[in-house]
Amino acid sequence: MPIPAPNLYPPFNIIRLSHVDFGVRDLAASKAFYVDTLGLQITDEDDSTVYLRAMEERGHHCMVLHKSTEPHVKALSFKVFDESELDKAHDWFKSQGHGVDWVERPYQGRTLATHDHLSMPIEFYFKMERLPPIHQKYALYKGVKPLRIDHFNCFVPNVDEAVGFYNEIGFRVTEYTEDEESKRLWAAWTHRKGGVHDIAFTNGTGPRLHHTAFWVPTPLNIIDLLDLMSTTGYVSNIERGPGRHGISNAFFLYILDPDGHRIEIYCSDYQTVDPDLEAIRWDLKDPQRQTLWGAPAPKSWFEHGSVFDGLDVSESNLGASPIIAP
Repeated sequence: MPIPAPNLYPPFNIIRLSHVDFGVRDLAASKAFYVDTLGLQITDEDDSTVYLRAMEERGHHCMVLHKSTEPHVKALSFKVFDESELDKAHDWFKSQGHGVDWVERPYQGRTLATHDHLSMPIEFYFKMERLPPIHQKYALYKGVKPLRIDHFNCFVPNVDEAVGFYNEIGFRVTEYTEDEESKRLWAAWTHRKGGVHDIAFTNGTGPRLHHTAFWVPTPLNIIDLLDLMSTTGYVSNIERGPGRHGISNAFFLYILDPDGHRIEIYCSDYQTVDPDLEAIRWDLKDPQRQTLWGAPAPKSWFEHGSVFDGLDVSESNLGASPIIAP
């Protein structure tokens, strides 16, 4: 199925992805992983919640960790262009039959909680408390030196339907993988902010969060993180990489936090600002789509994901499979 034409005039204006809220079983263990190992900065915390930001970010947080009996994802959040866009988003989702609710979120202004076509929880806001810049406070840089949150990737049972829904609200496809036999999408990368993706979709049991990605300065930062993790008790948390994706051209590493939430460390993709930029197609069986150097991904990368709180999942009916490492 061909990808849809870009919707350049969506019903409301999303600027970018903003933050993710993880339920974690051991808050101290998760805090040690994200702060002491990855290098995110604490902006507030109490006995049940930790707020984190990366080094270039001025907003109060890009990640929230909250104590929970079981790991889950509470919601994926996006920032809109201005306050009036929130009302437009509210009215559009309501008109489409989606539940809408104005919710209170610490350090944010009005926040709209709703869901996509799969009932995956998504939230929108305009105003978040601004913090002083720290990108030149080099004494604070630790771990992989994360600069900013970059994207989400989600397992969905039907990628064509996911692309269709998010296209309606203005997400543009940059690259995609197509199954040659069925002509269905196996994966797609879509954006708002002018990079390769703000949210991507991978065929599989879903909706589940496949990973959250952070942008880092150079591939050498990833090498430093590997050395750090391998000598501080986290060697088994290294899942895939380092390597360079064919799709996006990004240098990558995939790791798992103490609860199994997957994090990608990411750099070196490209700009996609032009509204008429043509999407790049990849064949599902092309070994260079996963890794430019030809190395296939492990089986866990296609099966393991984080569930959304209280949300049931469905299996994909697309039987096609990429190349998987033995």
